[in-house]
Amino acid sequence: MAEIELIGLTKEYDKGKTAVKSIDLKIEDGETVVLVGPSGCGKTTTLRMIAGLEEPTAGKILMDGVEINKLPVKDRDMAMIFQSYALYENMTVFDNIAFPLKMRKVSKEDIQYRVEAIADQLGLTEYLDRRPKALSGGERQRVAMGRAIIRNPKVYLMDEPLSNLDAKLRIKLRMELAQMKEKLGTTMIYVTHDQTEAMTLADKIVVMKDGEIMQVGTPQEIYDKPANPFVAEFFGNLPINFIRRNGVLYGIRPENIEVRNLSHRECNDWLKANFIRQEMLGAQKVLYLKLGKEDLTVSVDSNFEVEGTILLIRLKKDKIMAFNYS
Repeated sequence: MAEIELIGLTKEYDKGKTAVKSIDLKIEDGETVVLVGPSGCGKTTTLRMIAGLEEPTAGKILMDGVEINKLPVKDRDMAMIFQSYALYENMTVFDNIAFPLKMRKVSKEDIQYRVEAIADQLGLTEYLDRRPKALSGGERQRVAMGRAIIRNPKVYLMDEPLSNLDAKLRIKLRMELAQMKEKLGTTMIYVTHDQTEAMTLADKIVVMKDGEIMQVGTPQEIYDKPANPFVAEFFGNLPINFIRRNGVLYGIRPENIEVRNLSHRECNDWLKANFIRQEMLGAQKVLYLKLGKEDLTVSVDSNFEVEGTILLIRLKKDKIMAFNYS
């Protein structure tokens, strides 16, 4: 395991484009940190600089307190899992997983034992004699994971490893990654644009935008106490509601708005909102309302029955977020 620290890390390209703008970040020994943000925010460039695949324009990368900026990729003791799997198509699954050990001249007996153990762990035993082209996307990504695990590196670097898979496979492999993380206890840096992956896998989330870090925090902190409207809007299965009043931008998540029908008694402190439409999402129902000029999205139990075109709403005061805006 290893501690990674980025100090003023910057990456500039030709024509004055700055992909990463002097970021500072500390990743603790054994911690899983997820870099998340929209395309072009600098998260993959940051990962590639840590891996040694990109050279920083300025700043330092420290591993256990030692600067590794000039250290070759092969000497950084990191294993990278790519979005594209990056398997050797002319090799069997066994040989793909075993490749890092063969490069280190590990004995055949030890290679056999370790490959079989990892294949069993990842559900690949029956595929060891096959070539990658005979595998599904999920199986290919497991092979890539196996090849990384067998190296027993100090750090795992993962660049959108699940983005090429369908929704069902993503959920399955996300669970497997979470289990792998718990078993290995190794430092992991994971890049994604998917907020669900970030929330379920991270010990710490780093939200990026335009090459800068917007916020660093635990999944709960990022969700409940976003530093700015960008972070607040990026997370949540349903979009956060924003209400502008007197120079302040208030935010409230759909699940934190209470709703009652107009016929309900004892609702003197509630606000009246116009009902626009609703969507049924299984156990959840989403209501679209209008409060003055503001559009509101509200999440309620699927059993809630709307009566009429006017509803009563109340915002949970302890869940209201406030941001300055111009």
